[in-house]
Amino acid sequence: MRRFLPGTAVVAVPLALALLGPLFAGEPGPRGVSFTSGDGHVLGTDFVGRDVVAQVVHGGRTVVVVALLATALAYLVALPLGLVAALTDRRRLEDLLMRPLDVLLAVPSLLLILLVAAVFPPGAGGLALLIALVNIPDAARIVRAAAAQTAAGPSVEALRMQGETWWRTAVGHVGRASLRTLAADAGLRLTGALYLVATAAFLGVGVTPDAADWAVMVDRNRPGLSVQPWAVVVPAVLIVALTVGTNLLFDAALEGERPGRRPSKPSKGTRR
Repeated sequence: MRRFLPGTAVVAVPLALALLGPLFAGEPGPRGVSFTSGDGHVLGTDFVGRDVVAQVVHGGRTVVVVALLATALAYLVALPLGLVAALTDRRRLEDLLMRPLDVLLAVPSLLLILLVAAVFPPGAGGLALLIALVNIPDAARIVRAAAAQTAAGPSVEALRMQGETWWRTAVGHVGRASLRTLAADAGLRLTGALYLVATAAFLGVGVTPDAADWAVMVDRNRPGLSVQPWAVVVPAVLIVALTVGTNLLFDAALEGERPGRRPSKPSKGTRR
């Protein structure tokens, strides 16, 4: 369990603020004088005179929830697509599934988000769908690549000869054999989703310009950075901590499952 301590220590504060902060903080405070320090505000005020502490407490939920939802939606679509492409014996079906995804991969993710967001109104649900759409092509290719070797092995052929269902063969055997690779990709995918959520909010996509959001705070409070830096520094540090902590936790989980890893030495009082 010690290997999880660094990641937990880094991610604990931003995650607690994002998920639990709004439950105990109540409504954000009213507007006042922009970019002030003191006057009852521990970290001063933001670009429209709102208390920075209140904005920080309310500003993480969108980042975390949208990133988690987008990652889950991406794998909900990518997992069956990748498994079907890996297990099918028909080349045409594989091309039909994977070639359109290759076209989407050629479009830069931020450009796709900006183009689609220009048509649809801002909202957390729409932003999650956009980021999921951006991640589906790459995630499906990873699933297919991870499952291809096992799908071509004798164990899958034996399961087919025994009359096992496609679901048990694909998920119960091929999916389980690919679980380590998919877990590593999920960590990177979640980190990338956090980056895209923050970037989209920074560009004003998916959220209102004055929303209580960490990325919006970084963007909108930049003009007063030299006067009131806390409105920029605090949300920026929280976003970085959330991203780094997530990577550390996934790395620790994969480290514990590494094949050939030596078991820990028994204590002196343990009988063999």
